Amino acid sequence: MERWFEFMGNHPFLFGLLFVLAIMFFSIENKRSGKKIAPQALGLLVNNDNATLIDIRPANKFATGHIAGSRNIPFTELKNHLTELQAMTAPIVFICDIGMQAGMAVQLVAKPNAMRLEGGIANYQAQGLPLVGVTDKKGKK
Repeated sequence: MERWFEFMGNHPFLFGLLFVLAIMFFSIENKRSGKKIAPQALGLLVNNDNATLIDIRPANKFATGHIAGSRNIPFTELKNHLTELQAMTAPIVFICDIGMQAGMAVQLVAKPNAMRLEGGIANYQAQGLPLVGVTDKKGKK
């Protein structure tokens, strides 16, 4: 750690360049992954704006547990449903395991009211929010 401070002191231009590049990387990555919605705000969006929840995980993962009211369209089949999704007027929230693939789905659909669930199902569960159709490791519901 001491060497890091020594480097910063001896090379302020390089450190400044590293800092600017890191900021640019994170801002571009954030824009590229689309708008996101927090798990706690998802219920309000569904109730107030009649949002459609699209779970893009594979069918076997969807069957082990999903958000109530969500519809399963695996990411590999999303292109087959583009016309239908683009015609929707209500907000669309894409759901995946950790939020990364949902960002690609938002870009693919290219609608201003499309967004992704921040952190995906993993974050949703970490917030203590319930899933339906949850099975245990022995396959029992």
